[in-house]
Amino acid sequence: MPELFRVVVLIALAAIVVSLGSALYHLSRGTQKDSAKMARALTVRIVLSIALFALIMLAWYAGLITPHGIIPGR
Repeated sequence: MPELFRVVVLIALAAIVVSLGSALYHLSRGTQKDSAKMARALTVRIVLSIALFALIMLAWYAGLITPHGIIPGR
């Protein structure tokens, strides 16, 4: 199961980066239609980021991932 979780997280991160790149592309073009497309791309990025955060919290609660903390004295 952790391998599947890792793949899902990597796909979500890639989708976030693609959405951010799409927003940058539409920002650089600068037309009125591109402004709406940029806003949509940024909205998708925010939704994906919140979903990824919720997925990570759910995986932590389910015990799929565990925090390791910082080991003092090293």
